[in-house]
Amino acid sequence: MSEAPILSVRDLTRTYPTAQGGLTVLKGVDLDVYPGEIVGLIGPSGSGKSSLLHAAGLLEKPTSGTVAIDGEAVGGLDERARTRLRLSRIGFVYQFHHLLPEFDARDNVVLPMRIAGVSLAEARAKAGETLAALGLGDRLTHQPAQLSGGERQRVAIARALANRPRLLLADEPTGNLDPSTSQSVFESLRDLAKTTGVAALIATHNMELAGHMDRVFAIKDGHLEQRAAESHAY
Repeated sequence: MSEAPILSVRDLTRTYPTAQGGLTVLKGVDLDVYPGEIVGLIGPSGSGKSSLLHAAGLLEKPTSGTVAIDGEAVGGLDERARTRLRLSRIGFVYQFHHLLPEFDARDNVVLPMRIAGVSLAEARAKAGETLAALGLGDRLTHQPAQLSGGERQRVAIARALANRPRLLLADEPTGNLDPSTSQSVFESLRDLAKTTGVAALIATHNMELAGHMDRVFAIKDGHLEQRAAESHAY
């Protein structure tokens, strides 16, 4: 690809201490994710998918190797700088939506923008635009308890994209949804990622959804193996 990668991982290793000694789940992983690209990450539980996402998202420091966001190596950053970079350039979506129940959909999306210093009026306007793009324009003032599971996960996606990040990391974002809702939510995420040009790395057990991603990698014995993804059209 002619564009520079947004996420670049080189020779990444991750070892966890256990009573039986060190457990290494990542062994020299290399990966680039480009603007507007959706990359799938598959593998059984415990294979290292979350470890790779946490390292890419600056939530954990790898045992060795390098992570770069937009060409900036992040290994030497202190915790304050890592926090600033996470807030401004990285969005996270998890299996559980983690919405604040006392806030409506719009204000759940407003929150990260307010933390970043955006005015309330501007944040609410941007939140409304993003939620409308995800098909929730008529749900702005609904609290999470008034939303379906798929709608709540769309709000979580909107929140992850609130500060216009360069990198979106998702860990089983449709894991709690039925197949039809999973497909609908993934379509919304995919379309918004393509529109905004964000680079997305998505861990999933859903092989049907993985088949709709641009590239798919499996973690096997600590290494990444690229899989041939079938081309599907919704």
